Amino acid sequence: MPLPYRRLTALMTRYNGSSLLIDCGEGTQVAIRERGWSFHDIDVILITHFHGDHISGLPGLLLSMGNAERSEPVTIAGPKGLERTVNALRIIAPELPFEIKFIELNDPVCEMTLFGYRIEAFKVNHRVTCYGYSINIDRAGKFDPDKAAANNVPMRAWSRLQKGQTVEMDGVTYTQDMILGPQRQGIKVTYCTDTRPVPVISEKAAGADIFICEGMYGEDDKDNKAVDHKHMTFTEAAKLAAAADPKPKEMWLTHYSPSLVNPAEYVGKIKKIFPNSIAAKDLRTLTLKFIDEEGS
Repeated sequence: MPLPYRRLTALMTRYNGSSLLIDCGEGTQVAIRERGWSFHDIDVILITHFHGDHISGLPGLLLSMGNAERSEPVTIAGPKGLERTVNALRIIAPELPFEIKFIELNDPVCEMTLFGYRIEAFKVNHRVTCYGYSINIDRAGKFDPDKAAANNVPMRAWSRLQKGQTVEMDGVTYTQDMILGPQRQGIKVTYCTDTRPVPVISEKAAGADIFICEGMYGEDDKDNKAVDHKHMTFTEAAKLAAAADPKPKEMWLTHYSPSLVNPAEYVGKIKKIFPNSIAAKDLRTLTLKFIDEEGS
């Protein structure tokens, strides 16, 4: 439920000039403007499920993107039935200056590579079909001239290979792995709401820089309500973070019940389970950097 001090669900990431949005609840475009970010560069929108608090802001956002002179296609991914659902919402936004490309998810685990993001979608357990997402920015290994020489790779092919191209010269095919060292640690954000706790969440949150997880209920007496409505308590979320191997660096709780006026007061008890637990608020933002390149 939207409240005067709390909007509905959405997460925005920005990387290399391309923005990605997970969910688009009511008030999302207002929050983007408040943060000083742009609609224009949103290339990918991921929908977890088709409940109004996660998708009701989409028509207005698409119109605003059009008004921002967006002309490039926008990719929207989500559960089966996505195209029908989005087109139904677009009855109030029928004319857009850009194409919408749809990716409908059918399998329990799906992987997509879009605009530099490697996206893992994984099915969770809610009242309707619902997916969580891990957003990965993978990072190739460093150029290794000794390895290139050992593989007899011509110098004139090095630049193209470092850009990920496959090069054929004089009847020989050269690939990037012939000149690069081991893959370096990239960046990972895992996002999960709405669901009961299931093992795949811990599996996909393993090693995440940030694990963003629903914490519908912080109070001790809401366990039965969480089960009935297929949501999670703070304690259940913390146990999922603690079970991940390796553990995520931080867990941000979100998607609070309207009755949870001050979520922060319930975080202390779950820090015994997962110490780096944070009761997130609207507009919480963090810049993630590759660990061995200060300032990159």
